Amino acid sequence: MTMPPIPLRSIDEQEFVPWARMIADTYGMDRCEEELADQRAATDLGRTLAVFDEGVPVAGASVYSRLLTVPGGVLPVAGIASVGVAPTHRRRGILTSMMRAQLTDLHEHRREPIAVLRPSEAGIYGRYGYGPATLGNQMRCDRRALCFRPDTDFGEGTVRLQHADQARPLVEKVYDQARTTAVGWPDRQAVHWAVRLADYPHRRGASTSLRFAVHQDNDGRATGYALYRHSSVPDGLGGSAGVVQVVELAALSRPAYAALWRFLAGIDLVTWIDYEGAVDEPLLHLLAEPRAVHASQVDRLWVRLVDVDRALAGRSYALPFDLVLDVRDDFCPWNTGRHRLQAEGKSAVCEPTTAPADLRLTTAELGAAFLGGTTLSARSAAGLVEELRPGALSRASAAFRGEREPWYPGGWAFPLY
Repeated sequence: MTMPPIPLRSIDEQEFVPWARMIADTYGMDRCEEELADQRAATDLGRTLAVFDEGVPVAGASVYSRLLTVPGGVLPVAGIASVGVAPTHRRRGILTSMMRAQLTDLHEHRREPIAVLRPSEAGIYGRYGYGPATLGNQMRCDRRALCFRPDTDFGEGTVRLQHADQARPLVEKVYDQARTTAVGWPDRQAVHWAVRLADYPHRRGASTSLRFAVHQDNDGRATGYALYRHSSVPDGLGGSAGVVQVVELAALSRPAYAALWRFLAGIDLVTWIDYEGAVDEPLLHLLAEPRAVHASQVDRLWVRLVDVDRALAGRSYALPFDLVLDVRDDFCPWNTGRHRLQAEGKSAVCEPTTAPADLRLTTAELGAAFLGGTTLSARSAAGLVEELRPGALSRASAAFRGEREPWYPGGWAFPLY
């Protein structure tokens, strides 16, 4: 039996607070008044979706327009967040309806060519054509064993703790400069910084307030920062061990990066330093004992090509090539078919074609490879990409790769951070 369509609509000003509280409740979270105000400032009500039952919101999602650094440039992206369905209304097709409505709107109005999100559960969004494009490297560092190689260049700059009001303009400036070459980093306007740097007491748990360590060169120019908190964990002996939780670290030079880590390693009464960085994080190569860092990887940013041709033409590639992709997209059928992708230098063209295909794959596989991390060869080894012309896979896989592993430095809700 065909289910009747689920009525979806945007919310108005009076509906925002109950809508936002409902979304938070689906994640087992509370929202204080300050949080709601910050979230409202970052939310475009016209790009929200909601389902109401007898006037009460029971599901919702939202789009936050952002800029994202991709190989060779910056692209507008639709950041998907505030996605939730109340437990009372699960398994009715509501999430699927919201995902379809969002992607159809992006396509029909030629909005952002790709959508991105950081899912709370990895198994949800693959069926909607999203692919895991970045990994986070969760590192636990034994502070007592963080000894740097004797040839490490720490430069002549200084690291100082600063008050939030003093540090914020310096942090914003460093980030905005660093993100232009860091694939996977989104832009941050004032409303995004308000959420990223928010220090709501009820969110801290057993941790301290946020600390701001800023690196400055001899001329006073800010060239790096580390945002962190203090906390503690059981030490297994009936006591506790001090932990520095690094929320974010960015640097504009190798000496600034090394100096910030030397500062963190020098904090007293600390056993562990926790940080989620890039898969190819430079820290390990600065240490005399790399095994002082214990790391595990987890998926972070997932990418969905809304319009294959516009998305693939919006980035550059490591090698020149001329390739025909046979794309399958069951959720967004306008992408299904053959697409000819030609890349030369920093420019690329992608358009429909009837020429014989070189590779067969889904939009989820293209999304996974889009930022230059996950390789098409790796997906092929799992049976997810089919080579139709000998040699096409290896060249395409190499062409999609970036110089560094892509990495998303934000928190759990992409569009706000």
